[in-house]
Amino acid sequence: MSQLPPETMQGYLVPSVRQFSVFLENRVGRLLDLLRHFDEASHVHVMGLNVIDSSDHAVIRMIPDNADAARVLLNELGIAFSEIDVIVTVIDESHSLADMCLYLLGAELNILFIYSLIQQSTVGDSVIAVAIDDLTLGGQLLLRRGFNLLGEGDLNC
Repeated sequence: MSQLPPETMQGYLVPSVRQFSVFLENRVGRLLDLLRHFDEASHVHVMGLNVIDSSDHAVIRMIPDNADAARVLLNELGIAFSEIDVIVTVIDESHSLADMCLYLLGAELNILFIYSLIQQSTVGDSVIAVAIDDLTLGGQLLLRRGFNLLGEGDLNC
């Protein structure tokens, strides 16, 4: 798992993970097709998934274990997507979801969305992805509060 990140002139670099928002037409089987392409690729795996459905299209938020390979695969498939960095953290007995929300609220940071990853930590605790409006400030705050933030290299398939 990630240790405290190296210091820079601006403070600590916050471990983050690249999330892809994939835009699919809302048709039966489109999600299955997308996931099969990832299953068939030996160099990239889906570690987190969240589906937002509407009548015409779906937005699939996904966290791969290899962002560069995911980007190449999605481009090869001709699928529209966008990318953002999110915080991935472990939720356990001493670092609850409520605590995380309280600390972020105390810093007046907005949580844009939260969802669970498919994997668990090595000791069976929950792993969640969190998008906030100031990733650096929020990540530094959570690190100071003892939360374990994960980077792409910490995602295991």
